[in-house]
Amino acid sequence: MGAVEKPEPNVDASPEYEDIWLRIRDNLSLNRHTDKSSVKARMAWYGRHQAYLDRVTERARPYIYHIVEELEKRNMPMELALLPIVESAYNPFAYSRSHASGIWQFIPGTGKHYGLKQNWWYDGRRDIVAATDAALRYLDKLNKEFHGNWLHALAAYNTGERNVARAIARNKKSHKKTDFWSLRLPRETRGYVPSLLAVAELLANPDQHGVQWQSIENKVYFSQIDVQRQLDLATAAQLANISMDEIYTLNPAFNRWASDPDGPHKLLVPTEKSQAFVKQLQALPESERISWKRHVIKRGENLGLIARNYHTSISALKQINKLRSNLIREGRSLLIPSSLQPLKYYTLSLDARRYRGLKKSGNGKNHIYTVRRGDTLWDIGRQYGVSIKQLCAWNGINARSVLRPGKKLQLWLGANEPNTAKAIPASYDKKKSLKSNYKVKKGDSLWLIARRFSVTVNQLLAWNNLDRDNHLKPGQELVVQKAQNKTTGV
Repeated sequence: MGAVEKPEPNVDASPEYEDIWLRIRDNLSLNRHTDKSSVKARMAWYGRHQAYLDRVTERARPYIYHIVEELEKRNMPMELALLPIVESAYNPFAYSRSHASGIWQFIPGTGKHYGLKQNWWYDGRRDIVAATDAALRYLDKLNKEFHGNWLHALAAYNTGERNVARAIARNKKSHKKTDFWSLRLPRETRGYVPSLLAVAELLANPDQHGVQWQSIENKVYFSQIDVQRQLDLATAAQLANISMDEIYTLNPAFNRWASDPDGPHKLLVPTEKSQAFVKQLQALPESERISWKRHVIKRGENLGLIARNYHTSISALKQINKLRSNLIREGRSLLIPSSLQPLKYYTLSLDARRYRGLKKSGNGKNHIYTVRRGDTLWDIGRQYGVSIKQLCAWNGINARSVLRPGKKLQLWLGANEPNTAKAIPASYDKKKSLKSNYKVKKGDSLWLIARRFSVTVNQLLAWNNLDRDNHLKPGQELVVQKAQNKTTGV
């Protein structure tokens, strides 16, 4: 393999501080406006939730030293090291209803604008080093745009610079003050800035407010290693002698069981393990970095079917096999990336995190549901025995999302739960069925339609997500599976 980056030396930039919180506290610079009622209210909330502060501290432990170092290099306010507490509670896998992700909560568009790559393999919004750099560049840009007013910049980070600029312009036009406290901004933003100031005040004067900050060593936690090419994360964890949970906690940007084949190829490992990791990586045979399978395309197969069978995506197959379209030909072969360990071994991959939300009795089989006209999340959830909340979590949507016909939804179902096979009754051979739409006429009933097409009422109900209590309306379209040949057992 090529040259490997040397890990950063374990040198403390500020050896006079043993605790990172003390280092941050002594370098706070913003006016905390503790006389404001909104700041007081949030101070009181945090003060009543010591357990929350303890959880945040534990999550921040691997990342906060790097953030503090970056703030010092850029001469930016140390309060910004506390911003991920407000944004994500320092949860690297945090995901909001607005599709914001990571400790800095970038939405997809802003993330791409700041160079954070996002695909099936990797989401740069969760990359600790890349996202921190992007967040601080964005905050610095906002601060300059608002002429050094950090409260305006912070508000803009939350709600967008245009919203803040418009609020300032409105106040100027009405001859009103333009400080943050005088602006008409969204409710979330009016609470967002006071939350950061409240956290800063509690850190500055913990005894006065009756809170404690669990100590975090003021020293580098991780080193960034250039591993050159795609690497299975199970192998990476083994080389670094750390658990799968820790490899994902340090590298939450990796969605799957391996790094992105097209990079970035930077991996974070604990600094104390970095020298041994580099040595073992250099000795690792090329064949052990990643596992590959060769799949010969059979008649009737398409990329979607192959991707589902191998627990990968169409875009990943196209990327790896340099395909320009979804067109594939029988007899040709595809390279398929394959995990070295069973998928459940990759404890914090995207799929595993979805799997954790299942009932304990379930075996977590993955199913794809194709949205039909008129479907709602409530209908789909009822059909498969899962909650709307769970459907939303699995698919990165919210309860108000519009479902468009043809949209694919992921479902992870247990052994005893309904599955997609039940959408087409077992009494029909899938390959020999002919799907068609039937437009309901005046006087039709489910019994008459079922008789006309030689199917059962239960089959019509299943195909169309209907209950027996549903009333048919003239003009309504029903899906009908007309069997050319019935299989045994009909």
